[in-house]
Amino acid sequence: MIKIIVLAAGCFWCIQPPYDKTPGVVSTRVGYTGGAKENPSYEDVSAGSTGHIEAIEITYDAKKVTLEKLVEVFWKNIDPHDSKGQFCDKGPQYVSAFFYSNDEEKALFEKSKLAIQKQLKQPIVTQALPLKKFFAAEDYHQSYYTKNPIRYKYYRYNCGRDKRLLEVWK
Repeated sequence: MIKIIVLAAGCFWCIQPPYDKTPGVVSTRVGYTGGAKENPSYEDVSAGSTGHIEAIEITYDAKKVTLEKLVEVFWKNIDPHDSKGQFCDKGPQYVSAFFYSNDEEKALFEKSKLAIQKQLKQPIVTQALPLKKFFAAEDYHQSYYTKNPIRYKYYRYNCGRDKRLLEVWK
């Protein structure tokens, strides 16, 4: 059974690789959700005035991978304590969030959030939000890490993402 989930983890370039490598994930697209403007551009969203959040849309085969597993991958790739954004990207367009389509998805996320909070012994600021329309980002953003591997690695390293992930998840 093919399903879709949308997550926000800061820079959408950096969350696409872990999901592309997850068995059972059919495809991923980076883009924007949560705002009011129709068809926002990267420039619109990065300016922080549209209410959109950079996000990833994950299409997966629920017979091959569970939503629980996808949420586990999500947690291990974010800093759930940062309310101002993720890593070097700050602003409301870079916060972490789980976008749910139904009460079952929301309950699953909230249960996992409580477990993570207990594990990390610190408040978790990552929110569950109702899914609004998802807008795919421009083509040059899709699979950026494969199209521009040197620039991607440079950005990721200089942003301190991996260093902070090691600090949070030890």
